[in-house]
Amino acid sequence: MIKRIVKMSFQPDKVEDFKTIFKTNWKLIAGFEGCSHVELLQDKIHPNVFFTYSIWESENYLNAYRDSKLFESVWSKTKVLFNEKPQAWSVDELKF
Repeated sequence: MIKRIVKMSFQPDKVEDFKTIFKTNWKLIAGFEGCSHVELLQDKIHPNVFFTYSIWESENYLNAYRDSKLFESVWSKTKVLFNEKPQAWSVDELKF
């Protein structure tokens, strides 16, 4: 299982554009083969900073999504709204 966190910072006047893109596509992303969860989080202090948190069955499924027409479509519309380079992490949950 892969847990993926992506941090994105947008031009303040483009926040609503991003929300529209995400709202339009999140069900498609969540329904992509190998994806079991997708959520969007907004920073409380910096409202133009967002995080996506997703869970994938494996890195192969994540990479298949990243190579898909869906990702290409969503990312091409999203990346022009950034005011900083996005950051991404694949993380493991530690259980004690």
